[in-house]
Amino acid sequence: MNIPIAKSFAILNTREFLMDLLNPKKASRVPKWIRDEAYYCLKQFPSNADMDLARDLAPKVFGSNKEFRDED
Repeated sequence: MNIPIAKSFAILNTREFLMDLLNPKKASRVPKWIRDEAYYCLKQFPSNADMDLARDLAPKVFGSNKEFRDED
């Protein structure tokens, strides 16, 4: 895996981690203030569509969509 694709995966994995923090079934002992912070971070976090666009516009930074799809 090259560095640009690793950046895309890091962003997507971070979003999933924050979403897991919001889910009491996955993170039952997380304090409310951490859930609140995760929620506020996710409000402006890039979506899959945002990341597709970022890969189209900046493939040297985030990898190309073709490379990303080939990794899945």
